[in-house]
Amino acid sequence: MSAKYSLESDLQLALELAAIADGITMYRYLAQDLVITTKPDSTPVTDADKATEEALRKHLTITRPEDGLVGEEFGNQNKEAARYWVIDPIDGTKNFMRGVPTWATLIGLVERQSDGSEKVIVGVASAPALYRSWFASSGNGAFTTLNGGAPRQISVSKVSQLSDASIAYSDFQGWGDRLAKFQKLIADCTRSRGYGDFWSHMLVAEGAVDIAAEPSLALWDMAALDVIVREAGGTFSNLAGEVGPFGANGISTNTLLHSKVMAALK
Repeated sequence: MSAKYSLESDLQLALELAAIADGITMYRYLAQDLVITTKPDSTPVTDADKATEEALRKHLTITRPEDGLVGEEFGNQNKEAARYWVIDPIDGTKNFMRGVPTWATLIGLVERQSDGSEKVIVGVASAPALYRSWFASSGNGAFTTLNGGAPRQISVSKVSQLSDASIAYSDFQGWGDRLAKFQKLIADCTRSRGYGDFWSHMLVAEGAVDIAAEPSLALWDMAALDVIVREAGGTFSNLAGEVGPFGANGISTNTLLHSKVMAALK
């Protein structure tokens, strides 16, 4: 942990950033003059995505000038620093554009460990159109709030068999050669729903869903979710079973099911 800043102050800053983001995103949500452009990877981006990330970058430049930053819209800044923030201004931009309320601002803080590895130590997922937020910091548990109320600690489910499990995902795109195995995994579970994006993983953290899977993700899609799921007692890894948010895809489970999910997708 940084000797200069406490974990509590880091979490408090992440929550401040989320509040700044909420003010911008909710102002532009359902706006008739929303400006939408296409990025080089053919995915859409709105003026709200850009304005939100710009505001968070500005705030971090003032409050944590020595920290690095990785953002979806404007790239890396001093990522080699001992700590760096990871920001997805709007996770679920397509939902945001269409007026579907399942989108969120994701904020994570990554710290380099003494062995050179990296670990997310703080995470916030704020979904103001759902009146929900989730947050966690290393060793302190995971929490959710509803409509600005008091935080409630959350934990993953105790389901231990795939036949009793509920699985969430976005869609069948991006699975490639794994698609047939993924569909078999879904068939082996008792319930499946296409919640998608951040929400699937937060439902795992809450114990409402047991497995969440996404075949193609970036660090900013996963950093905040990783620590929240982990602090709720779950496991977050890539499809190869490597724990953490540093792969190209993400699986959240209640831990009891993780080895079974990995075996099913191998």
